[in-house]
Amino acid sequence: MPADSHTSWLTPRRRALTLCGAVLAVLFLVAAFAPLPFTKTWPGATANALGSYQGNQVVTITGAPVRATSGTLLVTTILATGPKESISLEAALQGWLDPKVAVLPRDSVYPQGDMSQARQEVVQSQDSATAAALSYLHLSPDQVKVSVDLGDIGGPSGGQMLTLAIIDKLAGNGKGGDLTGGRDIAGTGTIDANGDIGTVGGVALKTQAAARDGASVFLVPRAECADAKVNTPSGLRLVPVNTLSDSVAALNALGSGGPVPSC
Repeated sequence: MPADSHTSWLTPRRRALTLCGAVLAVLFLVAAFAPLPFTKTWPGATANALGSYQGNQVVTITGAPVRATSGTLLVTTILATGPKESISLEAALQGWLDPKVAVLPRDSVYPQGDMSQARQEVVQSQDSATAAALSYLHLSPDQVKVSVDLGDIGGPSGGQMLTLAIIDKLAGNGKGGDLTGGRDIAGTGTIDANGDIGTVGGVALKTQAAARDGASVFLVPRAECADAKVNTPSGLRLVPVNTLSDSVAALNALGSGGPVPSC
């Protein structure tokens, strides 16, 4: 007598496989709609450190003659979903497939710490930019005062560009011309009082913001060249730097037609 086909099909092994498949399907559905601890980021605004942002002058200098400048020195930023906002698996997958979006662990975008600590980092970054610029120019902070207003832009990654803006406003290229050479220069990187430039996050997104807003040159911490080369916009020249002296030398070389390092 032939075996019951239904009973034959539900062998122990097949029952186990069916059960596992059902569990995996349920888990996938839950994951697809459950919030994940990731943050979605994309290119943000840029602020010309030589001009104004959100209606206020970015760099204001007193106690020394300030020169008129041309060109721009763009502080670049990224935008992100909020620190308490979660994204779904579907949104994460869409972000991973979009070259203009980065999906990162939330803690890497919003490190643990309160808002007062974040504000302190911004103030410290601006103080370091001032100290580095005045030291480079051999000017006394007792006579020259610098204030910085970047509006709602937070974080220390604008340090390099703020330092260059202070130098350009006070001394230009040292030969009567602009440090920018009239170009639209963008960049990123922290800076300390000694003029050492540090790494930041979101470089591959910041290059897109720079190109979108007209920059032709992007100053990037040398250690982040590989990140900056990911989906680099056409026509944007990447210039690696380690120190403030590297940045100034590169800009002067661009103006004179000399050799300029590249990533």
